[in-house]
Amino acid sequence: MPIISYFFGIVIRMYHDDHPPMHIHVEYQGFTAFISIESGEIIKGHLPKKALIILKDWIFLHQEELKHNWELAQIFEPLEKIAGADND
Repeated sequence: MPIISYFFGIVIRMYHDDHPPMHIHVEYQGFTAFISIESGEIIKGHLPKKALIILKDWIFLHQEELKHNWELAQIFEPLEKIAGADND
């Protein structure tokens, strides 16, 4: 599963041909979660509150890029890297 972004120890991944709704897979310090691209809410799993706040801001800032990557993933195209919240 490709890593599309990494910042502050938060790893963001997206699967090719993944199931709806549009979401990202997040790992942070042993926690894992599926996060909605539309709402920034946790679909499944758990993250610490501070990580989730940073992540929600990042999702809303990069929502169009995430949606574009979701579309690419559905047709098995290479995914694009997205700048992290630390601007890397």
